[in-house]
Amino acid sequence: MATGAGEEPTLTVDELAARAGVTVRTVRFYSTRGLLPPPAIGPRRVGRYGAAHLSRLALIEELQHHGMTLAAIERYLARLPDDLSAHDLAIHRALVASWSPDSAEEATRAHLERRAGRALSEDDIDRLAAMDVLERTEDPDGFRVDPAVLHLGIRLLDVPVALETLLAARTVVQEHTRSAARELTRLFHDEVWGPYRARESDPEQVESMKSLSAHMQPMVVQALVTAFQRSMREELRATYAEE
Repeated sequence: MATGAGEEPTLTVDELAARAGVTVRTVRFYSTRGLLPPPAIGPRRVGRYGAAHLSRLALIEELQHHGMTLAAIERYLARLPDDLSAHDLAIHRALVASWSPDSAEEATRAHLERRAGRALSEDDIDRLAAMDVLERTEDPDGFRVDPAVLHLGIRLLDVPVALETLLAARTVVQEHTRSAARELTRLFHDEVWGPYRARESDPEQVESMKSLSAHMQPMVVQALVTAFQRSMREELRATYAEE
């Protein structure tokens, strides 16, 4: 398992555990099971971990949250490409989390700073809010956090993009995703659910179709992300090839 190309391992096991929100014992246990790649060995034989270790830990925790056994998680991770970057793993984890209902968690500033590995300024908090990673509460040190995207949002804090640009990007994404969700829902209702309901009288079959519609979200999310990534690559290639 790769640690992520071009990413220098800099975290001790204690720092890795704090950033991931787990215990050192958990990190060592996952390592002995082969779920985490070994650390790079630095001066004085101290193991150093990188961003890919952090993203892989987040993915393991998400898979466990879905009730997967360690043996099943081992098989799941074994099927992933070896060269996935920390960013790829973070996106993969967000896709896995799409199978779960929305579930915001309460978090303090101290908790967020442990996960970030540094103090967070008000500008950092504003940026995380702009990315829909968290919401402020009446308590200035209390937040409602989306755990599915927290790790990715923290990584994006170091990307040199102005807050105004993030807000503009969020508006673009929200407008287009809402439009896509609306059209896909209409298409399913008009072309699949409506005709099926009109000809099917068996209650069990009707419930089966309802179950299918309830589980469509992860499949649609996967399709949207795949299509978006391809479109972004094409747009970036076309844009920068002209310069």
